Amino acid sequence: MINKLRGVAIGAGYFSKFQFEAWNRIPEVEITALCNTNLKKAMGVMSAYGIKKHYSDYREMIIKEKPDFIDIITPPETHLEMCKFAADHGVHIICQKPLAPSFAEAKEMVDYAMEKEVHFVVHENFRFQPWHREIKKIIDQGEVGDLFSLNFRSRMGDGWGEHAYLSRQPYFRDYERLLIYETGVHYIDTFSYHAGEIENVYALLKRLNPEIKGEDSGLMILNFKNKAHAIWDANRYNESRHENSRYTFGEYLIDGSKGSIRLYNDGKITIQKLGEVEKEHSYVHRKKGFAGDCCYIFQRNFIDNFLSEGVFETSGVNYLKILKAQDAVYQSAKLNRPVCL
Repeated sequence: MINKLRGVAIGAGYFSKFQFEAWNRIPEVEITALCNTNLKKAMGVMSAYGIKKHYSDYREMIIKEKPDFIDIITPPETHLEMCKFAADHGVHIICQKPLAPSFAEAKEMVDYAMEKEVHFVVHENFRFQPWHREIKKIIDQGEVGDLFSLNFRSRMGDGWGEHAYLSRQPYFRDYERLLIYETGVHYIDTFSYHAGEIENVYALLKRLNPEIKGEDSGLMILNFKNKAHAIWDANRYNESRHENSRYTFGEYLIDGSKGSIRLYNDGKITIQKLGEVEKEHSYVHRKKGFAGDCCYIFQRNFIDNFLSEGVFETSGVNYLKILKAQDAVYQSAKLNRPVCL
C-alpha cells in the first residue's frame, strides 16, 4: 500500500481544474483539503475531484491538515503572505505563476523559503509541454548541431473586442502588465531551457485593444551567452488558423549548424538536416488536460524529485533568473534599447 503524500490547495479558479485533475492521476498524492472563499466554486471543484474538506481560511487549513506540501493557485498579489505562512509551518510549496507583482516580492518569497528550509517550486508548466521536452532531447543529442536561432510565433486570439478575457480570466483586463508578465515569461523560461543562459534582451511592446490596461502585443528578442538568439513574435489579439490555439500556443522554428527543428500547431515535430528533406520525428503527445497534459507532467516531475531528493527545474532560485529577464524586457521596451542582465 502506498503511503501517500498529503497535499492541500488554495484556489478554485479557471486554471485549477487542470491541476486537480492531474493530482488525481498521481497515486503517491492525496489532496486532503481545499481553501477558497467562494464556497460555490469550492464545492464544484471538490465534488469533481474527490476533495473531502473545505476551509475558508488557509491558515486554519495548514494548521489542522498538517500537509506535506501546498499547491497555491491564486492571484500573484496573495502569494507572499501565503508562502510565508506555509514555510513557517514547514510545508513545502508549489506556487502558481505569475509569482509576484514585483521582482523584490518574488525574491523575498524565495529567500524566506530557503531560510525555513522548505522546497519552493514555481508551477511553470510550458517547459513541461511534451513537445518542448522532446525538442530538448533532440537538441541535447546534437541532431541539429549548435543552435543559433530560435523563433516562436504566437497568435492567441482571446483578447480582441470589448469583452476580451471576461469569459475565462477577467482579471487580465486590469493587469498593468499583461503579455510578458502572464504569457511571455513562459517563453523566457522555455527558450532558456532550450538555449541556456540569457545575456541581454530587446523588446517592442504595444497595446492593441483599448479595452484593457496592459500590453497585448510584442516582439521579444533574447540573446544568449552561447551566441544563439531567440525571438518571440506574439499577440493575444489576432487569431490562430489552427482549431486549438491553446494546444502548442503557436509554431516554433529552431535553426542550428546541422539543420532545423520545427514544431507545428498540432504538436508535430520535424527535423530537417542540411541537404536533406524534412522528416517527421515520432514521439508521444496527448490532447489531454492543458497543452499536451503539461500540468500532469510538471506535477509528476515534482513528486518524483520530492521523493528522490532530486533537483527541481523550476525552483524559486532558478526562476528568479527568469524574472530578472522579464523585468529587463519591460525596461528595454521603455528605453527602446537592449538591456543586459
